[in-house]
Amino acid sequence: MKKLLPYALSLVMLLALTACSGNKESSEKENSQKPLDLSGEWIQTNSNSEDAWQEATITEDVIEINWISDNGDTKSLYWSGSFIAPTEAAESYSWTSKNDTSKTENALLASTAETKDFTYEDGILSYEASALGSTTVVKLERKSK
Repeated sequence: MKKLLPYALSLVMLLALTACSGNKESSEKENSQKPLDLSGEWIQTNSNSEDAWQEATITEDVIEINWISDNGDTKSLYWSGSFIAPTEAAESYSWTSKNDTSKTENALLASTAETKDFTYEDGILSYEASALGSTTVVKLERKSK
């Protein structure tokens, strides 16, 4: 009997590890079925300035973007518009945001466009921003949820 005990313990451990890995796989499968979550804070990664950039906040149904300058001391509204959250699991997503002019109409640095197209792919949120006759693609990465 003493000779069988190590084999029995090994078998129990093997079964326990197999059960745990099965739960991990089903947990990963469940997570992959959840809709893409873009909510949270986003920060520009391709700014040409060390003390100025754009930041975005995405909530349940709003995306708001600010120009940040003076190394973070000054914040000016650039965009406040609708956010249509993904309803399916996906690696990329795009939507057209409608400008909330009640918030942007009196903001000096805000976009006057009626709509703005946003794209999310490979961890990057991007859109075009125009100022003083120049247009650039702004790229942001999630800062926090």
